[in-house]
Amino acid sequence: MSKSRGRPQPMASTPPPERRTAEVPASPSWWAPTMIALMLIGLLWVVVFYITQEKYPIPAIGRWNLGAGFGFMLAGFLMTTRWK
Repeated sequence: MSKSRGRPQPMASTPPPERRTAEVPASPSWWAPTMIALMLIGLLWVVVFYITQEKYPIPAIGRWNLGAGFGFMLAGFLMTTRWK
């Protein structure tokens, strides 16, 4: 009868290299207040535009006041994507 060879012994393996995560610098101290301020200014801009029946904040640009208000809000929202 033939003799069983058995299982091959596992080779000594080296552990995987440690992962190093890049340290992300924190946002400047003015970042969060500016972000919140832009969103609130945009919100107030649009609310004032509707409450005053499209006469304010800048009467000369008419309905573009909505674009300005939403532009402020969008700028604030885009800042949230970079906040750390």
